[in-house]
Amino acid sequence: MSCEALTERLTGYLDRELDQRDAAEVEAHLRQCVPCSTRLERERRVRAAVRSHLQPLPAPERLRSNLHAALRAEARRAQRRRVWLPAWAAMAAALLLGVAGGWQLARWRSPRGDLSDLTVEAVAGHVRSLQGEHLTDIGSSEHHTVKPWFAGKLDFSPPVPDLSGQGFVLAGARLDYLGNRPVAALVYRRRQHVINLFVWPSRDSTEAPTTASLRGFHVVHGAAFGMAYWAVSDLNQAELSEFTRLATAEFGGGPARPR
Repeated sequence: MSCEALTERLTGYLDRELDQRDAAEVEAHLRQCVPCSTRLERERRVRAAVRSHLQPLPAPERLRSNLHAALRAEARRAQRRRVWLPAWAAMAAALLLGVAGGWQLARWRSPRGDLSDLTVEAVAGHVRSLQGEHLTDIGSSEHHTVKPWFAGKLDFSPPVPDLSGQGFVLAGARLDYLGNRPVAALVYRRRQHVINLFVWPSRDSTEAPTTASLRGFHVVHGAAFGMAYWAVSDLNQAELSEFTRLATAEFGGGPARPR
């Protein structure tokens, strides 16, 4: 297995979604590839850090009431059947916690919730890029240098906005993996702040930008001119939103103008 093939399977391996054969191939490669095994451990640390910042979400009151009513009814039936109630009650309590926890997980993973899977992945990718020397695969402030670098590395040609005149300086780019596909990661700097702009083709030509926050990072995402984008930074929300407005204006080939 090549390092590129492992990259495509890493998310599935971490989520335990691979079959036994594929998982064995990944593990065999990890045993003999130090960079990939290091990347795996780094990804695990990032995921653990993200999970540690999740805030518990209480189950809705209606769900709790329905569960308690069902448990009381079953308890009465169990008493009539002379079932050992303490053991049953322990299982029922575990069931209640499991359902409530399952609802919380569904709320977390749902695209309709406050935070989607891609938000978590984008923030994790941003944090990962700040560790070690993985911020850029090509370091350059010239978009005419960065854009051709992607040729042959992706199945699309990403836009590379030039926003230096507006105070957002291109620092370079790298390949990344987001939403189960390779994406372009464009890196910009605003004073001491790093901005990761993830870009890939979108089924929606245009999607209004939305914002989110996680672990002290701000996120803006949407679609413009057939490109999906996710911008992540510790820059304040107003400036990050302005950055994405200027950047997406150039997705269409036109110059970006400050408000």
